[in-house]
Formats: sequence, structure tokens, C-alpha cells
Amino acid sequence: MPPRVPNRAAIKAKYHGQKITFVGDSVGNGHVRDLALAKRFTKDTGIKVTVVPHPAASDQSYAQLARAFSSKSSSIDVAMIDVVWPGAFAPYLVNLKPKLAKQAKLHLASIVANDTIGGKLVAMPWFGDYGILYYRTDLLKKYGYTAPPKTWTQLFQMAKKIQDGEKKSNSNFAGFVFQGNAYEGLTCDALEWIASAGGGHYIDGGKVTIDNAKARTILDAFRTQIGKITPQGVTTYQEDQTEHAFDNGDAAFARNWPYQYGIGAGAGSKVAGKFGVTVLPHGAAGGSVGTVGGWQLAVSKFSKHKNAAIEFVRYMTSPGVEKFDAISNSNVPTIVSVAKNKAVVKTNPYLKPAIASVPRVTRPAKFLGTHYNEASKVIYQGVNQILTGTPASRVLPQIKSRLQQILNSK
Repeated sequence: MPPRVPNRAAIKAKYHGQKITFVGDSVGNGHVRDLALAKRFTKDTGIKVTVVPHPAASDQSYAQLARAFSSKSSSIDVAMIDVVWPGAFAPYLVNLKPKLAKQAKLHLASIVANDTIGGKLVAMPWFGDYGILYYRTDLLKKYGYTAPPKTWTQLFQMAKKIQDGEKKSNSNFAGFVFQGNAYEGLTCDALEWIASAGGGHYIDGGKVTIDNAKARTILDAFRTQIGKITPQGVTTYQEDQTEHAFDNGDAAFARNWPYQYGIGAGAGSKVAGKFGVTVLPHGAAGGSVGTVGGWQLAVSKFSKHKNAAIEFVRYMTSPGVEKFDAISNSNVPTIVSVAKNKAVVKTNPYLKPAIASVPRVTRPAKFLGTHYNEASKVIYQGVNQILTGTPASRVLPQIKSRLQQILNSK
């Protein structure tokens, strides 16, 4: 049950009857959650909220918002924005600091800092994200493994052994699934592979570093596994295809975000009670990492009902809603007290320190600013080209050259 709006009477007195549009989630059960929360907000305040899910691929969502903002459209009042977008969208967003500064102090300071551009709080943290590994506990035991893999090499070996056995009774079974499509999710996955192998973070210290021996080695290692321990079509998978494969019982391992946990543990899942989560594996010369993801809520400068929109953001980023979201939708709270809540941790094992404290790696948005999306497209298209058969040594120099051009054009 979604929590009540804490300051509902005051909001109702001021804004009852106003209408706002919220561009929200579309991955997993996110849209269902958004509808439930909007319904509660409307019931308590009298503000009508129309919920529109954004495209599943975040780069398409970026393009949709960019079109609306650049045309000064009032069709969007509140938007869900990726953690790497505040710098690009700041000119089009309302400064939330005057009204939400007190609530912002409840959230992780690092994310609030990320959402503060030129001294203005252009977005409020909503939920966090980081890449984790899902694994079938029953199948590890069945094939003689006592623990999940620590390295990518171990994962490849375990995935192959389990897949070979399971395919005898399930022709759809694969050892490993992840986000291999040419879109933002692959930029996140490949960053984890490269960083965990000691190959850097695409751009380090303002210099393009992607074309190095460790990056080439790990990307080629993944290329040689396509169709071997993965479905051939994994190069078209996004988050939902990954989650469906694992929760339908058709994969031994999956790389995904924490939202998948709640679906996998739910009534409709074929793997409920049969899987665990841990940190992602690492390469020979690195340690486990997780790409920083997460979503913020922002109010458009072109909204005709800015104050009503801000009150919706206040509600959606409140402790009560973060607790509701964490328990019902297994999203990562950005409010520290909620992340430590016993009921929240019990529902979400990925919040245990051994997993939650894994080193986080960030996409190079701070170096690229408004050009981030353009640069990410170069990365994910190039990595997808590697996964579909082209050796890394032929692709990485091209990626490096294009990224350098983008950096120089800033």
C-alpha cells in the first residue's frame, strides 16, 4: 500500500484540481509502481497526475526529453532522469533547492552533489542502482559448485558446464545473459568488464583511455562467449529480456540491476527461492565493481503547474515512498536511513554490506557534459560491434578517435 502524502492538507488547499504529467518508469514493475503512487497522491491532494512511461532504452528516453525541452513544451511537468543527465538538462529544469533543500539532506550527499549543477538542485534522488550478478543457487549445488564465480573466467567455465547439462532438458537454456544490445545499458555493462580487468573507465583524468591491452583482452573474451554460453541473440538484449530469461528458468547467471530481485522472488517467477545475488566477477588484473546507475526526478521549467509538480516530487522522494519502493519493487534507496531499515534489508539481500559496498564506477559524464549521450552512443555501438564478431583491436582505435573528437569539440 503506497504511503499517504505527509503534507496532504496544505497541498490540497493550494493546488486541488491542477493537472500534471509525469514521465516515469517502464522497466520491470516500475510503471505499476508509478501508477499506484500517482493514484495515492491524487487521492490525498486532488492534483491529477497522468503517468506516461518513458521508452525502455534510456538513450531513447533522453532523446524524447531533449525534444520536449528544446521545444519549450509544457507537455511534461515531472520527468524521471538518469544519473548522467543533470548536466545536460540543467538549463531546462527548475531549481528545487528553495523548496526541497531540507528533504535533500536525507539523501546520499554524493547523489545530491551529482544533481546540483551551478549551485542549483536541478533534480532529486529517487532510487539508486548498481550492477550485480544473479545466480541459480540450486544449479550451482547440482553441478558441484559451493560458491558463485569470483572471476569472469570462472563464470565462463561454470556457465558452460551448467548450460551443457541443462540443455539436455531445456533447449532454451543459456549459461549467462546480460544487456548486449547497442544502447546505454551496454555502456554500463562494458564499463564493469573493462574496469574490473584494470582497463580504466573509458575516459580517465580527461584523457581517452579505452584503447588499451586490458580492455582489448576482456572485450575479446566476452566476444568469444557469444553463442557459446549466451543466447546468440544476447546482443539484442536489454534489461527486460535479461530478467525474463533468468526468471523463466532459462539462464544460470545474469547481470542486471537490483530491480530484478523483486520480480525473481515474486509469485510469477520460476526461480523464486532458487537464486542468490553477489558482486559481479572481475578480470585477472582488477577487482569487482558495479556501474553507478539510478534515477532522479526533475521538474520542467516549462511546466504550467510548477508548484504542484514540486509537491509531487517531494512525495515521490520521501522516506515513506523510498521504503515502499524498496520493499515492493526492490529498488536501491538513496536515503541512508531507509537503506538500513531492517524490513528493507530483509527484502533486499543486495543491500548487505558485502554487496552494497562494492566499488562503484561512473560513466564519464563529468568529462563530456552535454555531449555525454553522443559519446555513449559511440561506446555502445562499438562494443556491440565487438560482441557481434569484430576483434577489439579493430574497433577500439575507432572508438578512441571519435571520443577524442567529442572531447575536443566541447
